[in-house]
Amino acid sequence: MSIQPPPLADAIATDLALAGDVLSGKPGAFERLVREYQNLCWHVVDRMVRHPDDTRELCQEVFLRIHQSLHQYRGDSALKSWIAQVAYSVAKRHLERKRIPLVEASGDVEGYSLAERIGDGFDLEASVADEEMGARLHAAIDSLPPVQRTVLTLYHLEEMPIGEIARVTGMAEGTIKSHLFRSRRMLREILESRMGVRA
Repeated sequence: MSIQPPPLADAIATDLALAGDVLSGKPGAFERLVREYQNLCWHVVDRMVRHPDDTRELCQEVFLRIHQSLHQYRGDSALKSWIAQVAYSVAKRHLERKRIPLVEASGDVEGYSLAERIGDGFDLEASVADEEMGARLHAAIDSLPPVQRTVLTLYHLEEMPIGEIARVTGMAEGTIKSHLFRSRRMLREILESRMGVRA
C-alpha cells in the first residue's frame, strides 16, 4: 500500500509552521530546514554550475539568503518551490557573472509546435534501466546547457510539475515544455551517437 502525499493545504500549513519556527528563533528550526532542503538546493545549483567547489559556496549563499528573506515566504506555493527559486536565482546570477551561456545559443525554444512540445516518445526513465546506460545518461545530461539540465532535474528527479518549475525559473510554462522537449531530444541524439544504436 503506497503512502499518499498530504494535500497541498496541509503541506503548506506545515511549511508555514517551519518558516514560523525559524523566524521566531526556535532552537534547531533553521538546521531542520537546511537538512530537509539541502539535497534540493544541491540538485538545483549543481545542475546549473557543474563545479563542486562553486556549488558548495553557492549552496551556503542560498541558505544565507533564505535565512535573510524567509519573512517574505507567504505560503503561496510549497516551501520546496520557494527554496528552489532562491537556489536557481543564485546559480543563474553566478553563471551570468561568469558570462556562461544559460541555454544553447542556436535557437528559439518557443519555435517548436505544441505537438512537438507535448512528447517525443523518448522514455527517459526506461533509459536508465541498467547501470551502464545510467552512467551514459548522466554524462549526456552534464553536456546539456545549464537551464536545460536544471529543468530536467526539477521535472524528473524532484518530480516538480511544470507550473512549479515555471514559478522557480520565472519562465513561461510553454518555454519549460520546449526546454524539456529539446533536452530529451538532445539526450536521445547523444545516447544514439555514443552507443551506435537508437536509444
